[in-house]
Amino acid sequence: MSLNAWLLYVATVFFVSATPGPNMLLAMTHGIRYGVRHTLPTLAGLLLALGIIMCGSALGLGALLATSELLFSVVKYAGAAYLVWLGIKTWRAPASPLQESAAAVVMDTPWQRFRTGFLVAMSNPKAFVFFTALFPQFMNAQADQSLQLAILAATFFVIESTWQMVYATGGAKLKSWLNTPLRLQWLNRFAGGSFAVAGVALTSVSRQ
Repeated sequence: MSLNAWLLYVATVFFVSATPGPNMLLAMTHGIRYGVRHTLPTLAGLLLALGIIMCGSALGLGALLATSELLFSVVKYAGAAYLVWLGIKTWRAPASPLQESAAAVVMDTPWQRFRTGFLVAMSNPKAFVFFTALFPQFMNAQADQSLQLAILAATFFVIESTWQMVYATGGAKLKSWLNTPLRLQWLNRFAGGSFAVAGVALTSVSRQ
């Protein structure tokens, strides 16, 4: 691909990744509750899922989801159900004091945080279609496809992981201000409501 095409891709991904969504909301809320260091498993889960989505799109899964209404619907409603369930769980979470200690983190093990990140990122089948539609726009059909896909995927990973760290760090910075029962309760309700709304909104997403 040309340098201009790559720079346009960088600008596109920069703003797409910066847009608040379930992934970034999860990074921020875990940053608030656990601190940046203990949020790393969450970010690893998010990024692994995105890697699988990009590989699946490159291998044709995105095209399959775009043409199969049944398969798209199954993945869509399963993802929507998970986001709604996560929203209810977060809404009902106790407004317990925030502290970076083993006692505070033991509520969710690193594996549980990793799994939550992975499932949240995998919950939207539109991501498969998105990458299937996005990548070809910046690729040179006459050049090596594998190398270009690797460049696009690596670029996306760098930008996405940077934004996730920004959201997690921003959340951690808010920890001291939020560390009151009332503010924590409102945080849980905001995050839980946002996840639930995202899940409900996902049910209206079409393949187009």
